[in-house]
Amino acid sequence: MEFTEIITYAASAIKLRKLRAGLTILGIAIGITALVGLLAITQGFQISLKAQLQRGFATDTIVVTTQNLGFGYELKDFELLIEDAEIIERIDNVKQTIPMLQKTCYGNFSNYTIPISVVGVDFAKYESVYPESFKASAGSINSYENQSVAIIGKSVNDPWQNGTLLAEINRDFEILYTIRRDFEFVNETSYFTSIAILDEIGGATVGGPSDYSVYIPLERAKGFFNTTETSTIVVQVEQSDEESIAETSKKIEDAFDSQILVVSSASIYKTISSVMDQVQVLMTGVIAISLLVAGVGIMNIMIISLMERTREIGIMKAIGMKDGTVLAIFLSESLIMGVVGTLSGIGFGYLLALGVNNLDLLGGMISSATEGTVMGGIPSTPILTTTNLLSALFFGISVSILFGIYPAWRASRLEPVDALRYE
Repeated sequence: MEFTEIITYAASAIKLRKLRAGLTILGIAIGITALVGLLAITQGFQISLKAQLQRGFATDTIVVTTQNLGFGYELKDFELLIEDAEIIERIDNVKQTIPMLQKTCYGNFSNYTIPISVVGVDFAKYESVYPESFKASAGSINSYENQSVAIIGKSVNDPWQNGTLLAEINRDFEILYTIRRDFEFVNETSYFTSIAILDEIGGATVGGPSDYSVYIPLERAKGFFNTTETSTIVVQVEQSDEESIAETSKKIEDAFDSQILVVSSASIYKTISSVMDQVQVLMTGVIAISLLVAGVGIMNIMIISLMERTREIGIMKAIGMKDGTVLAIFLSESLIMGVVGTLSGIGFGYLLALGVNNLDLLGGMISSATEGTVMGGIPSTPILTTTNLLSALFFGISVSILFGIYPAWRASRLEPVDALRYE
């Protein structure tokens, strides 16, 4: 028989047993759907994460912090002071330091009062390190004559994303900060003038500009909050290659006796990617089990088909059909079911990933799984790469062939006389 005849014969045999074949194809499709969906979601998220970290970090910066970043970065119980920036500046390869004084406050904008993160920072230095993200969409960052000025993040200005804008350039608003004095809580208030609204920045950042912050001059923040304690100092370096970054980071850690965290965008990306890879390996293992179950289903249906068609095989072999042809027919049947199931699974898997993204289910899962980490708020679009597509095809087709070999071999080894006597 010619190749096309073998495929046609195998397809007609599948059509005669539509229900069983359909259920077998469904089993393969479910496994491939889960595999493709997982790969598309995680691939898209990792690419988005890398882009956001590159935007939220400058490539020539190190961040010294005592904050809890999650993902293995432990919270440090250490009082880091703004004056400690001078210690860091004396270290080789350090170009400049930018201490940040950050507090959670309330902002009173006319008729609206919302929680805000207020960050005291040197505007000129901060802009020099983050020129692409610390950039005004309205107003001017460095046009002020006194210290009672503020730069407003995009999401602070439009917190409900419905066009209700809270801040106006050159208009005053009130910042309320609650402090504890002995056994009383006291509200400290002060008025600031909005001089600029930042462009939208996006997700992950440590030390870099954020959509959810209000920025005031560092000296004004020290007076308003009555403290010089800081949780973050951004360090700009002269040489930003991986080796120089690592060496400078080690010197900073040693200077503070390892009481602080020293991180870079590369180290955070590596840490988070490692966690994501472990989750992906675990999920892939679960999906592999489902594919094995689907493979057993293929073997089962092919063995049943062999038992039902024993006399048919005997007749074909009696009139001269070779063992190899019988083997090819049965393998073709399992291969067809595998290909149909795999292609269906790839399509459904990508649709599943898009559905998860459009319904914001991924955002919800990431928010709960990464609470207290640097990953919150990262948008992600599923991506199906050529490698992932080929991997899905390989696994789906391999399973169908692997589990179809034994029934096909048994069919090819049947003796015509024994097969014709089979009841």
